[in-house]
Amino acid sequence: MTAALPTPRPVTRYENVTAELFWNEIQPKGEPAVLSGLGRDWPVVRQGLSGAEAVRDYLGSFSLEKPLEMFIAPPEMKGRFFYSDDLHGFNFDRRTSTVRQVLDLVVKHLGDTEGPSFYAGAVNIPHHLPGFGTEHPVPFLPEGTDHLASVWIGTRTRIAPHWDLAQNIAVCGAGRRRFTFFPIDQVANLYIGPIDFTMAGQPCSLVDLADPDLDRFPRYAEAARHARFADLEAGDAVYVPSLWIHQVESFEPLGLLVNYWWRDGPEYLITPTLTLMHALLSLRDMPRRERDQWRILFDHFIFDEDETTLAHIPEDARGVLGDKTPEQLQALRRLLASRLGG
Repeated sequence: MTAALPTPRPVTRYENVTAELFWNEIQPKGEPAVLSGLGRDWPVVRQGLSGAEAVRDYLGSFSLEKPLEMFIAPPEMKGRFFYSDDLHGFNFDRRTSTVRQVLDLVVKHLGDTEGPSFYAGAVNIPHHLPGFGTEHPVPFLPEGTDHLASVWIGTRTRIAPHWDLAQNIAVCGAGRRRFTFFPIDQVANLYIGPIDFTMAGQPCSLVDLADPDLDRFPRYAEAARHARFADLEAGDAVYVPSLWIHQVESFEPLGLLVNYWWRDGPEYLITPTLTLMHALLSLRDMPRRERDQWRILFDHFIFDEDETTLAHIPEDARGVLGDKTPEQLQALRRLLASRLGG
C-alpha cells in the first residue's frame, strides 16, 4: 500500500559561504545545509558546461588507472542499487575497473535511456586522481586536518538512505543531485537492514522512498514527517553532519560528486560501529533486568559523563577513565585484542 505522504521540507540554503560563516553559524547547528555555488568556479564544474565528454576527458586526465570496484545494475533496477529480494545478495554486479573505464562506459551510454546503470563510489582522490585533488582542495578545513577526499561517478542512480560517522562537505561536480535527509532519531521508522551485510559498508534503510510500501513499513509514515531535502546543481555543495541519515539521487546521464569527510575528537577514536558490534556479543541478549542495569552504567560513564562524574578521583588515579596516555591506549588495545581474539 502506498499513500500520500508529506512533502519533505528544504534544508536551509546559504549564499556566499565563507569559512567564518561555516564554522561560526552553519556547522554548530548540526543540521544539513546547502552551500550554494561553493564550487561554481571549480575546473571540473566549468568543464561540465561543455558536456559529459569534457568532464570525462578532464577527470580521466588525472587518473592513475589503478583498479577500483564498480557496480553495474540491469536496466529494470532503474538506478536503484540495492539488495536482492531475499536480502542475501544484491541487485547489481561488481566489476574491477579503472576511473577511465568507468567514465568511458558512462559516456558510451549517455543516450541509452533503457541501458544499465553504472556507479563507482568513494573513489579515493589521492590514490586514484592526485592531480584532481590539487586543483580541487578541501573547502574550509584548517590545514593539516585529517580528512578523506573521494569522488563518486555514475549514471542516474539512487543510493538508499544510510548514515556516515564522519561529517561531510559534498560538492556536485557535474549533473544534478538530491539529498533526502532524516535525523538519526527516525532510525526505528526507516527499517534499517543488516548491519553486517551491506552494499558498501554502511547499513541502509529497506524503504524505497520513491514508492514506500506502508503495509510492510508502516512506521515510515512518521519518518516522512521529518524528511528534508537538498537539491544541488553543478557547483552547489551540501553539508552533511555526522549521523544524519541520507539518500542520494543523481538525475543526469553523468553525475559526479566530490566529497570530503572528517571527524572531530581525539585521534585515537575508533568507529563506534565496532562498539555496537561488540554490544551484540556482550549486552543485547542479556536478561532485560541486567541489560537495564548496564544502560545505567553506560549513561553514567559515557553518555551523561560531565565534570562531576570523576571529581572524587584524583586526576593521576583515573586510569582509562581520565585523559589517556599513549601507553594506556596501547595497553587498552592489547587488552581488548586479547579478550576478543577467541
